[in-house]
Amino acid sequence: MTRYIFVTGGVVSSLGKGIAAASLAALLESRGLKVSLIKCDPYVNVDPGTMSPFQHGEVYVTEDGAETDLDLGHYERFVRTKTTQNNNFTTGRVYGKVIARERRGDYLGATVQVIPHITDEIKHCILQGNDKYDVVLVEIGGTVGDIESLPFLEAIRQLRMELGFSNTLFIHLTLVPYIPTAGEIKTKPTQHSVKELRSIGIQPDILICRSQQALKDSDRKKIALFTNVEERAVIASQDMSSIYEIPMLLHAQGLDDIVLEKLGLSARSADLSDWQQVVSRLQNPKAEVQIAMVGKYVNFADAYKSLSEALIHAGVQTETRVKIVYIDSERIENEGVQLLEGMDAILVPGGFGSRGIEGKIKTAEYARVHQIPYLGICLGLQIAVIEYARHFANMPKANSTEFDINTPSPVIALVTEWMTDQGTKEIRGESSHLGGTMRLGAQKSLLIAGSLAAKVYGKEVITERHRHRYEVNNYLLPALEEKGLKVSGRSVDGLVEVIEIPNHPWFLACQFHPEFTSSPRDGHPLFTHFVQAALKQCAMTHRTHEKIQKTQTGVS
Repeated sequence: MTRYIFVTGGVVSSLGKGIAAASLAALLESRGLKVSLIKCDPYVNVDPGTMSPFQHGEVYVTEDGAETDLDLGHYERFVRTKTTQNNNFTTGRVYGKVIARERRGDYLGATVQVIPHITDEIKHCILQGNDKYDVVLVEIGGTVGDIESLPFLEAIRQLRMELGFSNTLFIHLTLVPYIPTAGEIKTKPTQHSVKELRSIGIQPDILICRSQQALKDSDRKKIALFTNVEERAVIASQDMSSIYEIPMLLHAQGLDDIVLEKLGLSARSADLSDWQQVVSRLQNPKAEVQIAMVGKYVNFADAYKSLSEALIHAGVQTETRVKIVYIDSERIENEGVQLLEGMDAILVPGGFGSRGIEGKIKTAEYARVHQIPYLGICLGLQIAVIEYARHFANMPKANSTEFDINTPSPVIALVTEWMTDQGTKEIRGESSHLGGTMRLGAQKSLLIAGSLAAKVYGKEVITERHRHRYEVNNYLLPALEEKGLKVSGRSVDGLVEVIEIPNHPWFLACQFHPEFTSSPRDGHPLFTHFVQAALKQCAMTHRTHEKIQKTQTGVS
């Protein structure tokens, strides 16, 4: 029977429940168990697709095209199981289903209530399709004590009674703050958090205590005494230099052994050699590069979480410390491209809306003119096409209809805006209704033999995940290609997926989001090659600076 581990959080939000759950899943996977993870979000939005990146962070996209919480990105980076739309659900989605059933009369006139109807739907979402896994970890979003989380907590309380104590486990993640003026850590917030959890009928089996430093034995003993948790099951999770150290930190305290024992599972010894290699390379880089990420949401790091991690993964693969310099594209507009000076490479990520767009276009121009390695992702491809059209294809007012609906040269537009009826039949097929809607999920791209993209991937057919609505205008594209822009990848139905600029050291932009399939153990070829290009740029720049310095000092 599948075992379920429920992970809750207390005291404050953003403690790292997702990282803790993913790290435990990595440990169980390393012991030969088949694992999966689920994130339950208590907000009323159906999914995070329409939520502001400043509030919620990035929207992670699964292979089947679901727009989900960013914690699913952590899950896929730590374990090899691929998530789907069933691995993330919200209060909005749960209530939507229940209300739809009520409107159809499925409840036969019964009064529809939180208990049992809402909690039954939550339980159904947790259990469906998971009988093929040994262990499923279920993360409950929010903080114990929040009114929004109560239906989820009640549902998992019921599941323990229905599935049995030997098939379920409660892990509570809490904060043990350090008070500098007192010179000691305080366990009281943890005590109160567990008290709150117990008041709704849940007794945690294991505590993971987040802290700035390791817990003393006396602190663990005190926490155990006041929370009714075994002392050995009070696990310390202090701040580490990298999140990829967490699996080994938890393993060193026997967390995976305790979990297996309480769930009555037997498994082989943990093989953490992959994680040890990742951490070793992170801690002992042989080189360093500085990469500018020019975006619209740089004031909130979680908005580009998968991208930042993908660059770190590329650093692991190349034994390089990747220093990411976040630059707001509006600053480029107001202060100029001198903000990009000294960078070894430039990355322009995705985004929506017109704010900061001209700054991104100037960034692409700077990378092209100064021969700086450039990687454009989604919107980063679109602004590169706009920049090229303005300077090479006699389209000085080229733009996307997203930013200027009246542009005379809509090189980027909704498919329905640039495709005639005949064009639609030729490119997409008569029965297609995809025009103007968001392209989501994993889709194939066909790469041109001999292109940089084909060299990077080592093959000519790839599958990557998408999340965008606007496309390169195929009817204006020939004018750009005549002036040297190279389309090195297209979708199966003929849409632009990858562009390159010949006679440039490394200039590549893609319409898809490769960051969603990068992981610390495997990396991703596109980011690995990008960092390698940055290393070459760094070496060349240093040689150039050295030559200039010798000339200025009169040394030949």
